[in-house]
Amino acid sequence: MKQMPIVVHKYGGSSLATLDKIRAVAKRIADTVQRDGKRVVAVVSAMGGTTDELLSKAKGLSANPQARELDMLLSVGERISTSLLAIALEELGQSAVSFTGSQAGIITNARHNRARIIEVRCFRVMDELDAGKVVIVAGYQGVSYSREITTLGRGGTDTTAVALAAALDAEYCEICSDVDGVYTADPRIAKDAKRLDSLSHDAMVALARHGSKVLNQDCVQYASQQGVAIFAKATFGPKDDKGTVVRVNPGQENPAVTGIAHRKKVAELSLSAPEKLPELLRTMAARGAFPVTLQRGDGVVRAAFGLADTHAYDALVAELEAEFGDALSRRDDRGTVTVVGHGLGEEPDVLQTALVIGRDLDPEADLQLGPLELTLTLAADKVEEAVRRLHAALVP
Repeated sequence: MKQMPIVVHKYGGSSLATLDKIRAVAKRIADTVQRDGKRVVAVVSAMGGTTDELLSKAKGLSANPQARELDMLLSVGERISTSLLAIALEELGQSAVSFTGSQAGIITNARHNRARIIEVRCFRVMDELDAGKVVIVAGYQGVSYSREITTLGRGGTDTTAVALAAALDAEYCEICSDVDGVYTADPRIAKDAKRLDSLSHDAMVALARHGSKVLNQDCVQYASQQGVAIFAKATFGPKDDKGTVVRVNPGQENPAVTGIAHRKKVAELSLSAPEKLPELLRTMAARGAFPVTLQRGDGVVRAAFGLADTHAYDALVAELEAEFGDALSRRDDRGTVTVVGHGLGEEPDVLQTALVIGRDLDPEADLQLGPLELTLTLAADKVEEAVRRLHAALVP
């Protein structure tokens, strides 16, 4: 007997924020099984606001909670969602089973708070799918070889979904949230932003790395390595709306600019001992802070990273000041705006426009060029205006 194809759905916290929304998600999944003839693995985030609430409780007890204990705590949120969604599906007459990340076979390295998936042992998932059940998996979490609970960092549920899609050889992977796809800029800031029908993995990685929140950076990198196509869709949008597809060969893209991403809050560290850069990066990585820009010149190296990317910024700063003393200075009033596209280094008009707009808004604005992106670092309160002006000037 021919088995039905497997599909993977991911549902974000806003899609599961209330019991009514959980019922609606359950109905969507049941329809995919019963009407569309698919076997479904649903990967879920914590209910909207739960992770922030748990983190707030931890920080109410300690300014710098231990990373291991944070993982134990934060992994609880997704477990609540999995069991509630399974209960809702059973009420619709659709057999379902919920799994934690470790039960689903998500094996990670040993780094707490921002672990990486090493392998997926999906034997139990396959057994339950073959038994006719919907399998609901807690995203954002896994287990290390030393049997420690780990979490994958912000947006890690997306990565869980893609990893399972690859391991199960799924027909497709849907990332469902409260937005209906990837736009040329945040439509809440740039009112004329347009939804992209498709884009490449590498362009999406660049957008995600510099602040676009529709898809997680690690998720898209994993999808690129495994050849998984991702459909970014609205959970409660029209069923036939394909949203934005991110794949290896997306078809024609804008030859100059694909889109614009931004980060409103960035910490910028300046080190006047450039030879100590390896030590700086190691200390940052140990606290889950990874540079989004890195510049060197005039005897100073500057590393900027998103303030939302680390749970223990105060502890990181104290550790860095103790290690580097007066050689280190920092600013917490910066932001970044990044223009993403293929061949930007061969587009002098784009470079000039970005620099003129950046310096007009902030005389201290810096410009950094990478393979697929150019990034302005400027005053945090000028970020939104920079997004609007760059979008108007560069995106047709």
